Amino acid sequence: MAGIGIGGLGSGLDTNAIITQLLKLETIPINQLEGKKKVEQDKLSKIGDFKNLVKDLQSKAKQLSQLKNLLEFKVTPSEEGVASFEATGEAVEANHTLKVLSLAAVDRWTFDGVADKTTDLATGAGQVVSFTAGGTNHSIAIDQASSSLEEVAAAINTAAGDDVEATVVNTGTSTAPSWKLVLTSKESGVAGRISNISSTLGGLTIDGAGPDANGVAQSADNITVGSNAVAVIDGLQVERTTNEFNDVITGLSLVVESADPTKTINFSVEADTEAVVSKVEDLVVAYNAIISFVNAQNTYSEDDGPGGPLFGDALLRQVRTSIDDALFNVPLAVVAADTTGYSTLGLMGFEKENDGKITLDKTKLEEKILGNLEAFADLFVDSDGFDNGGAAPNTPGYYVDTTVDSGLAAKLDRAIERMFGTSDGPSGTVLKALFDAKTQTLNDAIGRLNDQIEDKEYYLEKYEASLIQKFAKLEDVMGGLNAKGAALQSALVGLI
Repeated sequence: MAGIGIGGLGSGLDTNAIITQLLKLETIPINQLEGKKKVEQDKLSKIGDFKNLVKDLQSKAKQLSQLKNLLEFKVTPSEEGVASFEATGEAVEANHTLKVLSLAAVDRWTFDGVADKTTDLATGAGQVVSFTAGGTNHSIAIDQASSSLEEVAAAINTAAGDDVEATVVNTGTSTAPSWKLVLTSKESGVAGRISNISSTLGGLTIDGAGPDANGVAQSADNITVGSNAVAVIDGLQVERTTNEFNDVITGLSLVVESADPTKTINFSVEADTEAVVSKVEDLVVAYNAIISFVNAQNTYSEDDGPGGPLFGDALLRQVRTSIDDALFNVPLAVVAADTTGYSTLGLMGFEKENDGKITLDKTKLEEKILGNLEAFADLFVDSDGFDNGGAAPNTPGYYVDTTVDSGLAAKLDRAIERMFGTSDGPSGTVLKALFDAKTQTLNDAIGRLNDQIEDKEYYLEKYEASLIQKFAKLEDVMGGLNAKGAALQSALVGLI
């Protein structure tokens, strides 16, 4: 109908303006629906922001719920340069001793030198270089026409590159070179030794006699004998094929760097309180971010009205209550049985302010960590695992840990996990968790509003077409009347 123009030529009325005003009246309900839709969309957006804050708190709680992630340790040696140390959260505070008897070495052999590395060395067909490395027997056939030292090295690397590395070096001078093929094991230690080494190439020779039982080279061509690293840790002698001793002391790895059988050093493992406090601070920051969000949404002023789209929403209260219950609702029996002062966050230096946020006394927390590291960790970590005592799904007890040690961080992790996803309900129904149910409710409301808006817009389109037709007919009638009136007037004038 947009092509129809009726501008009031017959009636003298501004019919386009009249139609526009009538349509504006009919768009008022649509605008109202759009306003309601925006309210729901704003709520949905804020729910997404709130969800991210809660998930961030959960990730912090999950970290503190595991001993290996909660605790940090530092290692202090009595002397540098003997070994490097690294401790994980599973380490234990203790003092240790270390003596390094020998470092690990790789097995290395050299073939007798030749004057020209580009001259073919094979004197006939079917000549081979053979050896055993990495538990594999290698016999590498060398093509007589491609048997220079560099080509032999390339052939070895192609056939046995997983176990050894072949290189060509000049041990002579630039004017009197002595090019040698060097074979180096890729695995250090006794297990990585190269054995049974030989060459049938006429121009490539080697003395392949292996080392004796004590690991002493019996051939001048065995320039380095593969040997294990040997250390005495806390009085116990241990060997490894590399310089890494990662499985001797729980939670501690050390790499020996220098050997001296006459020297014993001490090293201490102790809690890195600064690192642990930093992790706890991260939890506090994540918690306070949630409280700030809730407070901002629930403020109200006479001038600006509600602080946010979620003003007074039950979701905010439910989430906050669940989080606080996990962190601060400690059974009285547990508190009463606490003889060391490690049963609540309040005893650790946590304090709730009037606005609901937490402040942390870092000095007090550090004192608690240093005072009894095990008791501190036990407050956060569920050391004996989760057991709900066989409670049925979708019952309150299903998420309750019946063991002696529940761990506040583990409890918080589970409490937040309950807020997301779905679960099986009675008679095959699916129950949506807190956030999913709220999101679904808002999406459903937006969907209904979209349907109503679509219906109103369809009606408006039809209404506009109807108005145009009616006013077009009015113009036709008025035009006809005007024509008749003009004719009558003309006739009357002729009679006068």
